[in-house]
This record gives sequence, C-alpha cells and structure tokens, in this order.
Amino acid sequence: MELRHLRYFLAVAEELHFSRAAARLRMAQPPLSQQIRQLERELDVVLFHRTNRRVELTPAGRAFLDEVRRVLAQTEHAVSTAQRADRGEIGELAIGFVPSADLDILPRVLGVWSARFPAVEIRLHPLPPSAQTEALRDGRIEIGFVRLPVEEAGLIVETIQREPLLAVLPARHRLARRSTVRLSALRGDRLIMFPRETAPGYYDLLLGACRRAGFTPRVFHEPGSIQTNLGLVSAGIGVTLMPASIRSLGRAGVVYRPLAPPVPHVEMGIAYRHGARSPVLTAFLQVLREATAGIRPGPPSPRPRSGSAPRSR
Repeated sequence: MELRHLRYFLAVAEELHFSRAAARLRMAQPPLSQQIRQLERELDVVLFHRTNRRVELTPAGRAFLDEVRRVLAQTEHAVSTAQRADRGEIGELAIGFVPSADLDILPRVLGVWSARFPAVEIRLHPLPPSAQTEALRDGRIEIGFVRLPVEEAGLIVETIQREPLLAVLPARHRLARRSTVRLSALRGDRLIMFPRETAPGYYDLLLGACRRAGFTPRVFHEPGSIQTNLGLVSAGIGVTLMPASIRSLGRAGVVYRPLAPPVPHVEMGIAYRHGARSPVLTAFLQVLREATAGIRPGPPSPRPRSGSAPRSR
C-alpha cells in the first residue's frame, strides 16, 4: 500500500463518484477504478458498493475513511515539519555573548529573529570570548558574540559593529564637566578592567590605546559584570573605558564622556565553526546580517573626519 492509494481512496470516498474523483486527481477514470480494486484486494475488504447509478461506502469503507484522513493529515504535518526544519524555522540555537553585546546588538538581532522565527528555541549563554571559543569547539554553542580581536583556528569571525570608546567617570571626577576628554588626561587614574584572561585581544587593545596616548595605566582588575564596574566607578574607585553603547545604561554617580581625537574604536564580532551547516544557524546569520546592515563597518578610517568630535577643554 502506498500513500497514493490512500489519496485515491479519499477522493472517491468524498466525491462518491469515480469520474468526479478522477477529474479531481487529474487522472483518467479507468486507472482510478483499477487502483481502488487493487487496494480492496490488498486489504481483503470491500470499500465501496458500486451500482450503475451510485457509489456508496461500505461499513469497512467508512471506518477506513476516518483512519485515512488521520494518516494523510499526519503525513502532511511530517512533510511540513521537515521543510520548516530545512529552512531553519524550527529547532534550537545556542548563542554565547559577551556582557556588552546585550546593550545594543544582541537585542537588535533577537528582536528581528523572534518576529520571523518564533518556533526556534534560543538558549543564551553569557560567556567571555575565551570561554566562547572553547564552547564553540565543543559544540555547546553554535555562534558567539565576541569582542574583537579573536583569533582561533577552525572558527569564522565576522565584524558586525565598530564603535568608539568612551571615558566612564565618577560624577565628581575632575574631568566630568568637560565635553570631551583626552585619553592622556586619565594618566593618574586607576583604570577598572576585566582581567586579561577574560578577553586577551580586547584587553591588549585597551592598554595599547593608553600607551599610544603616552602612559601605562594603573589597572584595577575586576572580574565581575559591567554593572559591577559601573558601581566601582560611581564609588570613585577608578575610571574605565567602554564602548559607546554603554550609554544605554543610566547609572547614578556616573558620567559618559566622548574621547578627543584620535578616538580608539572597538569592534563586536560573531564567531562560528568553519563548516557549520545547521539550517537554523544559516537562517540566523541571514537575519543578523539584515539587522546589522546599517551598522556593519567598512574598513576603519585611520583618522577621524574633520569636525567629527567636539573640541576638548
């Protein structure tokens, strides 16, 4: 017995007329009659009473009809499920992200994704870049939002956002009233930073920016969260440098000030395993590229454009 036999039977059972059923199935009437007789021989029951004037279901045919409808409905559901899975519309996706990703870029992408693929289960894992690369290798996550630079064999890394660093100061800091702050002016302050092992490339980038400004900062290592670092700044423990998206977090006792040119920039990227073929991941990457199309950076400019930042006082 094949599914086509069930579809032939359903058409005849609903039309109760072989010619109309054949027209509905877009086939000739004699082959349809032959297929129904073959089905009856295979089942060893009579499904239809046939006369010159009418076709009627037998008791066996009526019982068979209910089951056939269920089988065909389940078959259609199975086909639809397979097709949706192939398009990445169902399944799950494990995402790693650094704390600063949820300030802007991650909610932006997930907002578009959840509207388009509501049936996909998203599992979020807050992880530093070093832990994300290990989780990607082990298959515990399929994609990671990381602060760049990240270099890891076997991973594809794409830049999705480039933003300037800001000075994050206590509200009573000596520089808090300035419209912009020169990085070199933070020479005497303690710089609150995550430990280097958390994100070595990002850590070296920040220290390199300070050294190019003419000083090596006194670093206060804090392995906590962004909110913890802001709390330490608010308490006057030190200052910190953070991406411009930090402005979405208001914090009493803390002010954000643009840096005077030349302004260091930091990049957010995504990382995923080379050769990953998950349909859900493929669909997510497409949505991500659409959602970040307006902010995905081109080649970085070596110097800020004239007049792009206010004069520092």
